[in-house]
Amino acid sequence: MPKVKLDPGPFVVPMPLALVGASVGGKANFMPAAFLGIINYQPTVVACGLSPAHHTCAGIVETKAFSINLPGADLVEAADWCGLASGKKTDKSAVFETFPGDATGAPMISRCRLSAECRLLFTVPFQVDTVYFGEVIGVYADEQALTGGAPDWRKIAPLIFTFPDKGYWTLGERVAQAWSVGKGFRKGKS
Repeated sequence: MPKVKLDPGPFVVPMPLALVGASVGGKANFMPAAFLGIINYQPTVVACGLSPAHHTCAGIVETKAFSINLPGADLVEAADWCGLASGKKTDKSAVFETFPGDATGAPMISRCRLSAECRLLFTVPFQVDTVYFGEVIGVYADEQALTGGAPDWRKIAPLIFTFPDKGYWTLGERVAQAWSVGKGFRKGKS
């Protein structure tokens, strides 16, 4: 099938939507972010590309800590509103019931089925965004979102964000078992 070359952009892959949280001046503040991902296994390190102009980023720098909270479809309206309202002008501390991380005190959202507290390692500024690298030092999940003690993504049902349609999606169906399904592959078969 012929390919159409597109200009580089954030639509290369769908992205998880997270509510990044930080304490700013002693108050919880959250912003939606999709430019994030795991970049190292042990220790587990995440990178979040955020505009340093955001109020949440001031809290990340101030406290050297942040949280990553995965909202489900039940929180899509509140999550989107957190991106429309500036924490510099609007107190977002009462939008969600929160709980503090054990190690950093970073605010996490009780209604998110999975949250992680991160210790800021360092930042790398780019032309528009700054990448905030954080070591994941605590992960918190609803007991009902686990199967056999492990996160069950069907139960967590995280939101996915896509460009260029600026859409929120839910996670689709599981297709196969990784590091297993390929065992039956034979060169020239596909």
